[in-house]
Amino acid sequence: MKPFLDENFLLKTATAQKLYHDYASAMPIIDYHCHLPPQQMAEDWQFANLTQAWLYGDHYKWRAMRTNGVSEGFCTGRESDRDKFQKWAETVPYTLRNPLYHWTHLELKRYFDIDTVLTPDTAEEIYAEASAKLQSKEYSVRGLLKKMNVRLVCTTDDPVDDLHWHQQLKDETGEITVLPAFRPDMAMNVSSPEVFNAYIKKLEAATNLAISSFDDFLYALQNRHDFFASMQCSVSDHGLEEVYAEDFTGTEIGTIFRKIQAGKHLDDAEQRKFKSAMLLHFAEWDWEKGWIQQFHLGALRNNNTRMLQELGPDTGWDSIGDFKQGRSLARFLDKLDTNNRLAKTVLYNLNPADNELFATMIGNFNDGSSVGKIQWGSAWWFLDQKDGMTKQINALSNMGLLSRFIGMLTDSRSFLSFPRHEYFRRILCDLLGSEIENGELPNDLTWIGKIVQDICYNNNRNYFNWPIASDR
Repeated sequence: MKPFLDENFLLKTATAQKLYHDYASAMPIIDYHCHLPPQQMAEDWQFANLTQAWLYGDHYKWRAMRTNGVSEGFCTGRESDRDKFQKWAETVPYTLRNPLYHWTHLELKRYFDIDTVLTPDTAEEIYAEASAKLQSKEYSVRGLLKKMNVRLVCTTDDPVDDLHWHQQLKDETGEITVLPAFRPDMAMNVSSPEVFNAYIKKLEAATNLAISSFDDFLYALQNRHDFFASMQCSVSDHGLEEVYAEDFTGTEIGTIFRKIQAGKHLDDAEQRKFKSAMLLHFAEWDWEKGWIQQFHLGALRNNNTRMLQELGPDTGWDSIGDFKQGRSLARFLDKLDTNNRLAKTVLYNLNPADNELFATMIGNFNDGSSVGKIQWGSAWWFLDQKDGMTKQINALSNMGLLSRFIGMLTDSRSFLSFPRHEYFRRILCDLLGSEIENGELPNDLTWIGKIVQDICYNNNRNYFNWPIASDR
């Protein structure tokens, strides 16, 4: 019987072990999409204890705790940090076969050198040891990133953000590059006139511009797009149920904008036209600047109205949606491609039923102008686990070029999430190693090892072409 989480965890063959240890494990990390707070990186935050570093903001853990019968006070409420951790420790044994079980113990091992399995009985010992280590400079947020060999982090930022913390980071010459991404979801959120008009006020304040027409609105947003570019931003990101690609006229969009600015609700057709117009404008600005656009598609968000009103969004009440993705996505990309205005694009699906759809969609617009111009992004959110990653890798291998894939990201709000890159790398090496030993791939470790290193780091390094601090 193999020991739990040893050095060959998930690596079932000798060849897989060699691929991982000799080629994958030492590769640096570019986390090209996450939700880490720039302020904590700029101030080199020091967490007071393990609960603050591990449980605050982590809706993956909250969902598991709620399912295990833990009351909300121990998730997002006012119970003490020590008591919250105890409730998490009581939940962990019941997460068997959930990726949280692996992630929890990988994070304890990689960051804190703790091999003990977390249970209610070991909670006090683990909490005390990890919390004590978090007080040292080595365990500041930048120290945590360095431990995982992170070279670059790309955050997710609203257009109205002043990027103050990014400016502070930009002025430094640290070992880790931190860059913003332009995430204009709120500028398309026209389901509520109150919410949309409140956002217009924020945009006016951010730009010092009055907005009384759709043209004013576009001008203000483009002003922010330009500002983000001045802050070394070269990536946009969109979190949508689906891509919108309705036909529209400029006159229609102007009328729709005046209607919602007057506080009137839009019908579904008007909302879709407005969102279609905004997506095209954003995409064309990205193309003009040579940016890369990312689309995270398929989340059904904020399903629990009572808890949304009590706790707000991003607190663990979202799920996979069953939206139709193919036709509108193809139309949108084709509109841009027809005018030769299609930027590099990364597509992510949340519904695994769409795997083959996305794997084949990228091939429709990979025109040879650059390597892997249109990418199918890594298994995302509910799918970034062993089964989801394996299915994504297999579908991409069958219908595209796995060798040109830009690899893994954390999509996380936690500085302790970076062993997810290791998890992905082990799964990748296990698949390739097994096929070498089965005779399905040649026993050419030099070449296949290079492919592994490309997927882990080199492909995304070349794709995004970001300034890596450690390369200077």
